[in-house]
Amino acid sequence: MALLAATTGGALSAPAAAEGETPPGQVDFPTHCPAPQEAGLPPADGPTTARITVDNPAPQVGDTVTVTYQVVRTPALNPVGGELPADVLTPTGRILLAGAQSGEVTVVGAKRNDPVPAGAALPAVTMTGTFTVTAPGETTLAPGGYTLHTSHLLDLDTTCTADAASAAPVSARLTATALPTANLRSVFLGAAQGRPGAKVKVTAAGFPPGAAVTVAGRAGAAETADRVSATADELGTALVELPVTDKATTAVIAYEGGAWSARQGSGPAAYMVIDPAPPPSSAARKVTATAEPGVLGMTQTGEDITLGAVPYGDGGAAPGRIGTVTVTDARGGPAGWSLIGKVTDFTGPGGIRIPGASLSWTPRCVAAAGSRSTCTPGSAGVVGPEGALLASTPDAPLVGGTFTIDATVTLRVPPYTPPGAYTAVLTLTLS
Repeated sequence: MALLAATTGGALSAPAAAEGETPPGQVDFPTHCPAPQEAGLPPADGPTTARITVDNPAPQVGDTVTVTYQVVRTPALNPVGGELPADVLTPTGRILLAGAQSGEVTVVGAKRNDPVPAGAALPAVTMTGTFTVTAPGETTLAPGGYTLHTSHLLDLDTTCTADAASAAPVSARLTATALPTANLRSVFLGAAQGRPGAKVKVTAAGFPPGAAVTVAGRAGAAETADRVSATADELGTALVELPVTDKATTAVIAYEGGAWSARQGSGPAAYMVIDPAPPPSSAARKVTATAEPGVLGMTQTGEDITLGAVPYGDGGAAPGRIGTVTVTDARGGPAGWSLIGKVTDFTGPGGIRIPGASLSWTPRCVAAAGSRSTCTPGSAGVVGPEGALLASTPDAPLVGGTFTIDATVTLRVPPYTPPGAYTAVLTLTLS
């Protein structure tokens, strides 16, 4: 278990577009902008030029996406009788979602503008907001209505809406993927060996509550005659005693359904049936040496994990590493192992949270010289509270070795996240 921390700092400005170049996604749509009643001006009708951008066009379900709505040109006019001073214009707006995910995103801009002469068009504005991805597939983003609030002499709102006869065109798209689901089913044995017929205490964990669970012996890839059934309790755990009578049994597994599968079954836990030698029939004596199985364990260097700082305003990626984890497998059986990581939400000043699903990693794993097993790192992607695979070794007739595991991690911090330290807990589970 490790503590992760990220900090936010000063702001940076975004790069400007090349002169004369039309940015991708820039669209025009007809708008109707009635002037505030107090201004005594006629409505302003005409095209609005707008652009929507997203900070992550290929998120996973559960990610938080930051969207930016830029009004490059508006038909709305200065509603006051004279010059509008600097920094008195506050914009708000809506972005329309359609496709895999529908709804609206509210966006807000800072009170920031140059002076506007009397009767002139109001200036370009930029608004930002966030939303959580809830469905896989393509989602389109189109500009919706926006309000330009001026606070000079009087508080006046100029609200521009899209022409009802023609919806605003799509300005941006994103394609979301579903989060991978990890198989967390596992078995733990009360003993690693026993005589033929001995009852082994077995704990099968990580199953859906109420699931019908089969606990069985295995010889290589085939099941033996040793088998019992149980029902997982409300915590997804089944406790059974398995009589191991088949001398060919070398491991114990647990699974749902009619047969074991990688999706609904646990990895095997090594078990050895020890058959005592018959009494000697002559003066000759048999000499027997036994190599007893050891244990599966892990150690980790360091304790807390400190991620890099990101600038306030822009947000961005806070990088770091989890620190070296060493897994030692001295069981001497056929069972591989898996190392799973889970992370809580990041909590910062005033209880503000950054979702745990904003943390992603890129694992790596190296087997020491002489190890019987090969080590496979988990896929690069989101860690999150549901958990993700950090590394694993496959089942084989004989496994074991020492393995060095590490991962680079990146926390995606949304723009304008309040400055301060944000902490979460990363838990690694070896089974």
